Amino acid sequence: QVQLAESGGGLVQAGGSLRLTCAASVPTFSRDAMAWFRQTPGLEREFVAAVSWSGVSTYYADSVRGRFTISRDNAKNMVYMQMNNLKPEDTAVYYCAATAGVAGLSNPDEYHSWGQGTQVTVSL
Repeated sequence: QVQLAESGGGLVQAGGSLRLTCAASVPTFSRDAMAWFRQTPGLEREFVAAVSWSGVSTYYADSVRGRFTISRDNAKNMVYMQMNNLKPEDTAVYYCAATAGVAGLSNPDEYHSWGQGTQVTVSL
């Protein structure tokens, strides 16, 4: 398994921006697709965005498409998510996850490694 560590969360006003970072512990991360999920209390973990192992292909939930951008730097074992025009409904704990699969990227059951999460809070 890959150890993942998220950072970059915080408190921001609506319309603001944050950049989340996920650091992976091992170089084999470069063969995994990576994703960001989010979760609010009492709700299931929700897919946000994913990027293929090469970084060429990206996938987004409809709720964030056009506002969030996922990217990766395999040389640094890092995954990023730039979040712009944040809304109060984006408030959640955001998790980074890794999968060896290439299909079902929006399904959290497909992921073998998860970080501890970073809190994002968007105020009015």
